[in-house]
Formats: sequence, C-alpha cells, structure tokens
Amino acid sequence: MTSVVRGLLAACVLASPWVQAMDYRVETVTGGLEYPWAMAFLPDGRMLVTERPGRLRIVGADGALQAEPVGGLPEGFHAAQAGLMDVVLDPDFASNQQLYLSYAYGTLDANNTRLSRARLVDGQLQDVQTLFSAQPAKAGASHYGGRLAFLADGTLVLTLGDAFDLREEAQNPANHLGKIVRLNRDGSVPADNPLVGKAGAAPEIYSLGHRNVQGIAYDAQNRRLYSHEHGPRGGDELNLIEPGNNYGWPLVSFGVDYTGAHVTPYTELPGYEPPLLHWTPSVAPSSLMLYRGQRFPQWDGDLFASTLAEKSVRRIRLQDGMLAGEEVLFEELDERIRAVYAGPDGALYLLTDNAKGRVLRVVPTE
Repeated sequence: MTSVVRGLLAACVLASPWVQAMDYRVETVTGGLEYPWAMAFLPDGRMLVTERPGRLRIVGADGALQAEPVGGLPEGFHAAQAGLMDVVLDPDFASNQQLYLSYAYGTLDANNTRLSRARLVDGQLQDVQTLFSAQPAKAGASHYGGRLAFLADGTLVLTLGDAFDLREEAQNPANHLGKIVRLNRDGSVPADNPLVGKAGAAPEIYSLGHRNVQGIAYDAQNRRLYSHEHGPRGGDELNLIEPGNNYGWPLVSFGVDYTGAHVTPYTELPGYEPPLLHWTPSVAPSSLMLYRGQRFPQWDGDLFASTLAEKSVRRIRLQDGMLAGEEVLFEELDERIRAVYAGPDGALYLLTDNAKGRVLRVVPTE
C-alpha cells in the first residue's frame, strides 16, 4: 500500500458556513486494473472490482490483486462504452452468496443493457440467471447507464441510457431507453411500479426522461433516491427520483448538442421534474454515493459524485432534500474518477478510469 498524495479539502464551489478544511491521505490499494468500473466489498474484507473489458477481479484485504479473474461470467458485448459495468451484493449475500451484474449484451448492430444474478463460490460464478434485458436492442456502443441500487423494500433499481442516437425514445413509455427500472430480486416486476397496468407502457419503468444515468444512491435514513446523469455539452443533472416522474430529456435540458446546436429551447416545462442542480459546463458525473460514517464526521449524510471530465469528486451537501453547497475534491490526482464508494471501514474508495486503473483509499491524516 503506497501513499500517493496528501492534501487539504478546501475548494468550495458554493460558499456556505458548513465547509470545513480537513486533512486527508490518499493511498493506493492496488493497481493493474483495466478500466475498472465498479466495486463491491465482501464480508471477509476482500473486494470485487469489475473491468469494463469484461472481467470481474478479486482484491484481497491486503490489496493483492488475484491474478486470475472470476470465472463463469455471462457473455457480454465490449466496445467503446459497452462492457461489464456494475456489481452489487444481494442484501443476504452472507447466507446466499448472490450478486448482481449489469453489462452490455448483443452485437454492435443490436445491443443494450442486461442484468444477471449469480452465486460467487470459490472464485467462480455459478447458477447465472438473466433477470432483465433492456429493450429494444439498438445499434452503436454508447449510453448504457448500468448503475444498481437496492431500495428499503429489497427491490432493485437499474439505471439505463437513451442509446445516444435515439434520445427521443426517453419520452416513450413503451420501451426502456432513457429510463430507470425497478425489479424484484428475481427479475419480476413489482406490483406497485408506477406504470403497471397502463396500456402501452413497459411495467419495469420507475422513472423516465433520462439521458445516460451513471449514478444512483439510496438514502435509507430519509427514504430518498438520488441519481445523476450525463448531459451533452453541459446539463449534467442531479435528480431526486420519485416513482412515475418524468425528468424531461430531451424536451428539457440545460445542455447543448455537441455541434453547438440547441437540444431544446426549454430549461423547464410544466409536468417535468427540474434537477436539484445541473453542472454546466459538464463535469461528466460517473457514480454517486451517500456517505454514512464516522471516519469523516463532517461528511456524514453528504452525497459524493465522481467525475470523468473534471477529474474530481464533487461533495454535495443536502439539507432536507435541498442543495446546501458543493466542494471539488481530489483534483490534485489529475485522474478521471470512474467511481467513489464508502468502505465498511469508513474510508472513501476511488476507481481511476484508465488502462492502468487503480483502487485508491482516502483516509484522514492522523
């Protein structure tokens, strides 16, 4: 384990009295990872890390990267943004060894996001089951969403993308493009999903009108679900997700197209939920985490969003569901940050997004 940098948390974006400088130390837990995308903490102290090219790796409690990837992964599609994405443990993992994986499936001409469940036994996946495949299959290799989170009732939400070229479909309730879906742990549809029984609507849909949702975090204490999504040029959004709500894409946005043309003239419209905040210009938010812990007591209850374009982590303070301020953290690393996590030890963990990716741990300076 190597200490790579020391710093001071001091870059305040929105000035407010709660900002407090804090010394920290960033350590390298392990390297040698190719575009790591997500991680999960096993009960025995080991970690699972997904690599976008299609490997699931085990990192020992001592930081040693197991040479051989986990075997038995379902077949996926790997190109550009497509590949193996999230991994989360079942709430009853200690007794059933089950985990969930999101990944791209299909071919360059016909692909989308898939959710599977499996058991992790002696470094191998067993009893792999496909639970959900987003429809329709589309061409290209962009905008898959792919983040997973469990809600208080044990159901699972999966974020999805709009397929880039099919953005108008984010407003079409008949398909899964540009949606967040909610499923039971066996892949069945919860009876109380907001569009169940509505003609012409996909029953898995939990919310719609999204672009490419790569962050999702559930606040169990306050029963709130937060997500963030990539805008085009500007218009990255942080949203409070409520079942059945429409978040506007592409009819409402603060962003503009990559050509410079306006996606829409509207930044708000009746019937569409406004974001809690938007980042313009884009920071490219890539994961979202709610911190609950005592190792950094000043951070307890705050949201953290990793970013790719800004090469940072945004600390977002919310009070009673309202924005109270932001800080930009870890810019001194000069690394694209794919994901941020709160570890069981109270430390923050970061995944760097490159061909020689690392797992980093952030701890207070003692």
